[in-house]
Amino acid sequence: MKKYWKSLTELHSNGENTKKEPEFSTKGLPDEVVKGTGNTSRRDFLKILGFSVGYAALAASCEAPVHKAVPFLNKPEEITPGIANHYASTFYDGRNYYSLLVKTREGRPIKVEGNELSKITRGGSTAQAQASVLSLYDEGRLQNPLKAGKKTTWAEIDKEIAAALAAASGKIVLLTANIISPSTRSIILDMKVKYPNLQVVSYDAISSSAMLTANKNVFGKQVLPSYYFDKTKLVVSFGADFLGTWLSPVEFSKQFAVARKVAKMQGGMSRLIQLESTLSLTGTNADKRIPLKPSQEAATLLNLYNEIAQATGATTYKSADSAVDVKVIAAELLAAKGKSLVLSASNDTNNQVLVNAINYLLGNYGKTLDLARPVYTKQAIDQDMADLVADMNAGKVGAILMHNVNPAYDYPEAEKFTAGLKKVKLSVSYATYIDETAKLATYICPDHHYLEAWGDAMPRSGSLSLMQPTINPLFDTRQFEQSLLTLLGSQQPYYEYVKQVWKDKIFVLQDKCTSFTKFWSYSLQAGVYEMPLAQSATLEQALFGTTSVTEAAAEETPVAAFNAEAVSAASVINSAASEGFELVLYESIQMGNGKMANNPWLQELPDPVSKVTWENYLAVPVAYASENGLENGDVVKINGTLEMPILIQPGQAVGTFGIALGYGRTDAGKVANGVGGNAYPFAHLANGTVRYNLAGISIETTGNNSQLALTQTHHNMEERAIVRETTLSEYLNDPASGNEMHKKAEENDISLYPEREYPGHHWGMAIDLTACTGCSACVIGCQAENNVAVIGKEEVTNRRIMHWMRIDRYYSDDEENPEVLHQPVMCQHCDHAPCENVCPVAATPHSNEGLNQMAYNRCIGTRYCMNNCPYRVRRFNWYEYSNNEKFPYNFSNDLGKMVLNPDVVVRSRGVVEKCSLCTQRIQEKKLLAKKEGRKLSDGEIKPACLQACSSDAIIFGDLNDKNSEIAKAVKDKRNYHLLEELHTLPTVSYLTKVRNKEA
Repeated sequence: MKKYWKSLTELHSNGENTKKEPEFSTKGLPDEVVKGTGNTSRRDFLKILGFSVGYAALAASCEAPVHKAVPFLNKPEEITPGIANHYASTFYDGRNYYSLLVKTREGRPIKVEGNELSKITRGGSTAQAQASVLSLYDEGRLQNPLKAGKKTTWAEIDKEIAAALAAASGKIVLLTANIISPSTRSIILDMKVKYPNLQVVSYDAISSSAMLTANKNVFGKQVLPSYYFDKTKLVVSFGADFLGTWLSPVEFSKQFAVARKVAKMQGGMSRLIQLESTLSLTGTNADKRIPLKPSQEAATLLNLYNEIAQATGATTYKSADSAVDVKVIAAELLAAKGKSLVLSASNDTNNQVLVNAINYLLGNYGKTLDLARPVYTKQAIDQDMADLVADMNAGKVGAILMHNVNPAYDYPEAEKFTAGLKKVKLSVSYATYIDETAKLATYICPDHHYLEAWGDAMPRSGSLSLMQPTINPLFDTRQFEQSLLTLLGSQQPYYEYVKQVWKDKIFVLQDKCTSFTKFWSYSLQAGVYEMPLAQSATLEQALFGTTSVTEAAAEETPVAAFNAEAVSAASVINSAASEGFELVLYESIQMGNGKMANNPWLQELPDPVSKVTWENYLAVPVAYASENGLENGDVVKINGTLEMPILIQPGQAVGTFGIALGYGRTDAGKVANGVGGNAYPFAHLANGTVRYNLAGISIETTGNNSQLALTQTHHNMEERAIVRETTLSEYLNDPASGNEMHKKAEENDISLYPEREYPGHHWGMAIDLTACTGCSACVIGCQAENNVAVIGKEEVTNRRIMHWMRIDRYYSDDEENPEVLHQPVMCQHCDHAPCENVCPVAATPHSNEGLNQMAYNRCIGTRYCMNNCPYRVRRFNWYEYSNNEKFPYNFSNDLGKMVLNPDVVVRSRGVVEKCSLCTQRIQEKKLLAKKEGRKLSDGEIKPACLQACSSDAIIFGDLNDKNSEIAKAVKDKRNYHLLEELHTLPTVSYLTKVRNKEA
């Protein structure tokens, strides 16, 4: 029988309780409350209770502070107090693209959701997308233009910059992140007319330059292809975390979930093989995971190519020594020709050339990946940035304009960039923060937040979207594009410019709508517009300098030419194994490249794999830690420079270490400054690309220990594994396989409770564990919707994290390379709820629609309900998190509070809170249906967690509706409840995870 475990300590405990402190820690509370031991007598309890009730009565009798409210004198037509408005918009930060719907209340953006009309993101989102709304209300944002660090006016700054550009000698460089906006591209073309010496350099902190170069070398197109995971039967990935951070995780998660839907299988279930060094989110979802050192990837790819080439009659090359036998993988790929995908996240051009060759031989182009529909979210070539740094240091750059980049922090040779920047006479930053790079510039022209801005995007050929402001600018900022128009001497508002571009360059290419006014209004309302590839070619040629082939050609000839010589050159590799340990730098779900580091929601989000919050760490293999006597939190020095704590990470490849990028900021804001360590200096340039792995790593212990804010054993359900799983072959033989305990629980369905009846609605939720990837977008979606407080590293360490839902991560089998399962857990809304019986003031009653409710003004904080809940899903407010200097996050200032949802109460100190299944959303849709004189539609109500999910793993609806999706899910033979033996009868259920382990 499989053994499931959350931590190595739990694995080796032999079933004993290994918790070093109580589940509900009293650490940090006053001695008079704790009484030294945490054991409070009945007399002490009554004394404390009597004092608290008396104090509350005294406080209530005092005069309350006056809060002045100013009503609408003339109510705006589009605003009805108490009713939310939704606007379609676009999020693009230079690397991640999402089409969104922005929810506003009384003019305040408070929540974002995925736009279901988008054919790319299809309604999904990520944790970063969900958290982006909080960044709008960040006190650390720049609030006015600066000259030499001092406040100035736009008129003065515009005049001086224009004069300096006119007098500039040498190159004028526009250094930006990847630009996918047709309108921005159009402005840049205008800029090149006025400034013939203008050079545009794209820079990406976490680069895909090798993929672009490889595609150019092999196929003559320096673009990324579109991927179609929903058409695959087999995916072989070399370190590409496509479900977490690689390229387009929302799009890929949606597609991958389609190919994995057990209930809708047609001809089989997709299979995933992941070869990687550090355990990634995609690796945790793999059917087969193979640990692999970075230095072994080239040889493994070459040998895989040779196996496939030999079977298909193509040219083979001299094989290399490899730690992985690829014969079985090659056989599987050959059996799935045209329905497979081979991926690599390596930034080594030779590796990417071999990946292209393998996919070409397998006939995957035009089927599971497609260069006929290029993707533009990644355009930066590493050599261009290296050349710019050299030119700056050589005095060849007279002026530099920087937008949406921070190379003084995240460039591998940041010192060279900084030294070169000092030699440039005119430096202008269009940043949103005084970050590590902006503070070095002479002028700072603060940019809008995307929720304050107009814009557009073309993330891939033929797919366009619009960005529109959902609030007036909060500060004296100006959109980057508006600043460029000012340099061109134009007074035209950028909104009008975008509109004109769509009229002159997009509307004219379509033939379905004869009125531009209608076309513009429809596109703005929908947020997206799909253009046929044949029509898109003209636009792409003008703006991106590339052309996609026609749809007909894409079907007949997916790749115009294949350069075999590029493959021959890539086959010459150094197969010698590297000596010593190798360091792998990776992108985390929370921080990404570090741009959103000052967002406290993301800092406090547990890493989906390690469950660490508020810092990065050095991930070390289990065997290495055992051999060297290391424990979690032991501080080490890496290559004699960077100090950080270690985390013993099951699944970390032997001979490797791992560090997440995006931490160690020094000029990000009060939330992020000093949090974690900056690992970017370990990246390095090699053969024209930035490499995110480094050989010859040494670490030395410092003798110190820094306790990690690790949540993996918080809210432990007495170490009972509550995940269930089966294999595809077992499922096909018996759909109830892996779920045998459910049948046993039903056979013993005897209760002293009277059976509850729900004559109206009976709300229920089901979570498909096969579809859930553990990405944690639902956690931040819930936090944004329900005003969940951020409490900081110290309180997280004290086991008091406030998230209403958590993602339990379970390991099983081998600790060196375990299988992993993710399970979202929130209040189970039990029909026989253990919490309801023990509350002395009936603060947690049961509704007539099956919801376990919380009446906050009744709760007196006994926490009996928490102790009686077997699922550990209730949270206690130890402190007043609002207006408390101890918690300097969004609850502590008026600006940060603007993100609060007025439909949900902000809880005070001393009360219990928990998931409500977004009862406010339930009531909203019920009232809407009543107003419209109709019945609720199945799927109309979407709790925040469901709406944020990019893999459609969550189902919600009315159990009384026998035709609803939730009713069908409950009848599924995979369906079960947590801890069924306790007979609490939850209305939240789960569907057994199915793995495709068969080759």
